[in-house]
Amino acid sequence: MSSPFIGEIRMFGGNFAPAGWAFCDGSLMPISGNDALFQLIGTTYGGDGVTTFALPDLRSRVPLHAGSLAGNTYILGQSGGAETVTLTTSQIPAHSHVPLANSVQGTANGPGGNVWANSPTNNQFSNGAPTLIMHPSTIGQTGGSQPHDNMIPFLAVNFILSLFGIFPSQV
Repeated sequence: MSSPFIGEIRMFGGNFAPAGWAFCDGSLMPISGNDALFQLIGTTYGGDGVTTFALPDLRSRVPLHAGSLAGNTYILGQSGGAETVTLTTSQIPAHSHVPLANSVQGTANGPGGNVWANSPTNNQFSNGAPTLIMHPSTIGQTGGSQPHDNMIPFLAVNFILSLFGIFPSQV
């Protein structure tokens, strides 16, 4: 395997970072002793820029190429997205649930294929055509305003960054 560039990121299936590599876990690194890597990434991913700088943090993240496309611009080091999301009513397609009923005497005791009916007895349903729209409060709101998963299918692997190697040339 050829020598990596300093700062090169690779996927790694092991549960440790090999010698000369570090996990992309947002760790703070001392600038002293890591001058070449600091020269390449600076404080793009964090740190104070005086004594420390941070490695990229790819935990629970999908890497995205920096740049612009389709009206979106992503700058190097920018992160975004969410593992869970709570939808608002404005994000759900418009629809309605109109409760229907019939004013005739109920003749059935089950809802299957029937509508609500006038019921002085246990027969609360009618198989007649609906003739009334019931009060909107007969059907409650749905949902609980709880977040749900917002994640693509995934396989967890480690991302590692080369601490040493070839200093990349811009030409």
